[in-house]
Amino acid sequence: NLTRAGGEGFSPVNDDGLLVSGGKLMYGLLSKKSVGATSSGIIHIIFNEKGPGVAMKFFNGAQTVVNYWLLHNGFSIGIGDTIPDRGTIKQIEDAVNKQKEDVAVITQSATANELEPLPGMNVRETFESKVSKALNKARDDAGTVTEKSLKDLNNATQMALSGSKGSTINISQMTAVVGQQSVEGKRIPFGFKYRTLPHFTKDDYSPESRGFVENSYLRGLTPTEFFFHAMAGREGLIDTAVKTAE
Repeated sequence: NLTRAGGEGFSPVNDDGLLVSGGKLMYGLLSKKSVGATSSGIIHIIFNEKGPGVAMKFFNGAQTVVNYWLLHNGFSIGIGDTIPDRGTIKQIEDAVNKQKEDVAVITQSATANELEPLPGMNVRETFESKVSKALNKARDDAGTVTEKSLKDLNNATQMALSGSKGSTINISQMTAVVGQQSVEGKRIPFGFKYRTLPHFTKDDYSPESRGFVENSYLRGLTPTEFFFHAMAGREGLIDTAVKTAE
């Protein structure tokens, strides 16, 4: 027997609970949390209570069922899984624009020397902290809107919820907003004198000039967004290579 309460208790609206009684699935979805390599999962319980032979039979049986289902139904992701409807696009744009307006107000108060430093920070650190918080909220709000709008039959959503591959962040980046790009944990620094790239004017502190990517992968990135994305991607690539060597 296995019981797993959903995120909202034992009568969830989202049907994310799980009950296996007497070896039968009564309700719920078998996701990575239940059948993955986790403690207190189905496989762990079968192995402890019934032994390795029965656990092996479960593996073989589950794989046979999955193969049969894939043979008859198929499963793939297409560009259609990433296209939001018009209402969602409007909500995404509104969420981003609202936070960009907040950033403009923060920038204005910092320029006018009216920004109150947060405890343990100077004015510049306070400015960076508040701007980063606003831009991260823009990305999160856009992602939440996207999550709600995509149907349950959406294959990308199914993969994220079941835990087989990808996450909701990947989906929101494909559909809504790629978000802030960072190098060494900070926003893109001024590599040239008083600016990040030659394409911007000096002393430009707007989100776009410091690495905020407003577009989604579906809409495509502007040349400057592409460059900032390549900077963050390069860092990630090098980190992966160095960790592998260690």
